Amino acid sequence: MSAGINRYKADLRELQFVLFEQFNFSDIAGKGPYEGWDQETAKTILQETYRFAREVLGPLNGSADREGCKVVDGSVITPKGFKEAWKQLFEAGLKQIAVPKEHGGQGAPFSLYALIEELTSGANTAFNMYPGLAWGAAEVISQCGTEHQKKLYADRMFNGVWGGTMCLSEPHAGSDVGSAVTKAVKLPDGRFKISGTKIYISGGDHDLADNIVHLVLARIEGAPAGTKGLSLFIVPKKRANADGTLGEHNDVQVTSIEHKLGINGSATCVLNFGENGECFGELVGAVEHQGMPQMFRMMNGARIAVGIQGLAVASSAYLNALEYAKDRKQGANFKFWKDPAKPRVPIIEHPDVRRMLLELKSHTEGIRALVVKLAAHRDLSLIYQGKDDEKATYHQSQVDLLTPIVKSYASDESFRLCAIALQVYGGAGFLKDWPVEQYLRDSKIFSIYEGTNHIQAMDLVGRKLGQNGGANFQTFMSDIATFVEKNKSHPIFGKEVSVLGDASEAVVSTAMGFMGWSQSDKVTLVPLSANRFLEMMAKATVGFVLLDAGVKAEEALAKLSPTHPDRAFYEGKRYSALYYGRNVLPQVKQLAELVTFEDTSPMEITDAAFASF
Repeated sequence: MSAGINRYKADLRELQFVLFEQFNFSDIAGKGPYEGWDQETAKTILQETYRFAREVLGPLNGSADREGCKVVDGSVITPKGFKEAWKQLFEAGLKQIAVPKEHGGQGAPFSLYALIEELTSGANTAFNMYPGLAWGAAEVISQCGTEHQKKLYADRMFNGVWGGTMCLSEPHAGSDVGSAVTKAVKLPDGRFKISGTKIYISGGDHDLADNIVHLVLARIEGAPAGTKGLSLFIVPKKRANADGTLGEHNDVQVTSIEHKLGINGSATCVLNFGENGECFGELVGAVEHQGMPQMFRMMNGARIAVGIQGLAVASSAYLNALEYAKDRKQGANFKFWKDPAKPRVPIIEHPDVRRMLLELKSHTEGIRALVVKLAAHRDLSLIYQGKDDEKATYHQSQVDLLTPIVKSYASDESFRLCAIALQVYGGAGFLKDWPVEQYLRDSKIFSIYEGTNHIQAMDLVGRKLGQNGGANFQTFMSDIATFVEKNKSHPIFGKEVSVLGDASEAVVSTAMGFMGWSQSDKVTLVPLSANRFLEMMAKATVGFVLLDAGVKAEEALAKLSPTHPDRAFYEGKRYSALYYGRNVLPQVKQLAELVTFEDTSPMEITDAAFASF
């Protein structure tokens, strides 16, 4: 793929449907913290973001993948064009749209911001990592820091003057964060001397901003072992004076950058803090040993962001495969496949290609609806905060419940869907002349970072199912049951809605089984089956939002004239729902049956029996 060619594609009509028609942006815009927002403004911003994604970010995606990052004189140099794109992104105000107004942003609803992130991340995932991480780190400081820290650090990070990272993993402790040994020694002036090594730090160094603010988990001398003894520190690459001017280098050294399968334009760094004993940091806020609760604010946001990355890449892979299928001629129509005299046809006429395309379409649309559903719950929780505590609690509980599902299902499916998109191309898809092989490589990391998907599954079954005495889960399943009862006789989707009802019952009964296992000598079955349960719940949830979209699309379709240009779009929503309802939702009951086998063979096999070498 040549440098300077944009391959990114999005369907703005689809984004507008999910935001405006399915999840009623009008119920959010203009209310609470979102006063001043309306549908037309949101529509204009989506259009402008898509233009920026195609004209600025998309053309850099392939070239950055080939060029990668490099370390020169101890500093990371990002691919050509990234520095200019960073400047243009912030000058256009696209990254500040959802930043709180007190930090110089526009305070947009998160449901709109999620789609903006889809557009920018889909166009260039590696680039979008840098401002995304800065945004997340700034959000932690804005929520947990002192007023001075908010003004000095968060303001500049939100507005692209400084970058930001989160530093958790260490060489001996990846997901086992409680084993971290990075040390913080308190000084008489209230600062801390930081020493230790952090690995897999996305955006750990770059040349895009004047400074980089690292949020570092470390243990203060004498603090308890485990996660309870960790604190979170602001550790800038360059020391910052009170007025924001920059001082000396803060003894944060880039030891190396990783050479990876994908997202090669994003520098994944090994960082040494205090190699020369001159690294200084300050506690986030004023209370020690709050590192994990503070960091989880960023982690939860990052997990949602990873789900959006998965959606973004899979969606562009689908739309590129669709375009290729309409253009590429191969073979005769299947009805005449034995007749060599018949003309060659575009491969979109072949049944299996059409099946693959509908698999791609239904899943990407379903995951997008899932993402926006979560985002709308988050918006509504803020709207009702301090006004209706019961509604605010309900909406926040749904955000908590859906977060591991969004992260895991979107990221697992992204890799699978990119593989299907590549299959549509046939041999051409394996070549770097086309963009899907890069999408496939880029997408693999999504199921690994920000907590592997097994961690998400354990979070779901170990924490989220039992939150609020199980009420959060029960309320969500009740929402599905209400939809099923209302639509089980729908003239188009009635059968598929009934399948959804069966699937939701299977999810509930399996959840009850997990509760029994966790309180018995069968507790091993919990981690062995957690991923399968998350898959069950995710498929039921996506089936729910796709059928909901289908019902709404049919209502809109009934009001249109036979020649209206939107007819084809709404008919497409019908077939996404039907395909998923017929081909994916039935799998939920099958998965539930597999869980009942209570298979413990992975624990029974000896280490020696895995292989003889």
